[in-house]
Amino acid sequence: MARTEKQIIGRWGEKKSSKYLKKKKYKVLDKNYLTKYGELDIVAEKDNYIVFVEVKTRKENFRYPPVMAVNYYKQQRLFKAAFLYLKEYPTSKNIRFDIIEVIHKDKKLVAINHIKNAFSQRGSYGRF
Repeated sequence: MARTEKQIIGRWGEKKSSKYLKKKKYKVLDKNYLTKYGELDIVAEKDNYIVFVEVKTRKENFRYPPVMAVNYYKQQRLFKAAFLYLKEYPTSKNIRFDIIEVIHKDKKLVAINHIKNAFSQRGSYGRF
């Protein structure tokens, strides 16, 4: 199945984010981990944390910041997907949800903004 331009740009942004994380001494454990609730873009490890990273790639001067695309409903799907990941790969490490904004102009990297601990899980799924 052919990928759309949006998917191609999204994967490009995920590759840039993986390189960024590796430079910052994160160990990338998984990429594009697919569950029935959606995809975990990047699962990484650093220090005593397992970090679930949502990557949002947007053009320079987009009408709103990429972080705004990770709304309440998206967060809920990410929590559920992370729960399934942790069922498959149990850990005693702390869990964190980060967002990486990748800004580009004509597929040339303009900026990467890493928002650590961008949101946290609360509610009936239990604490991670």
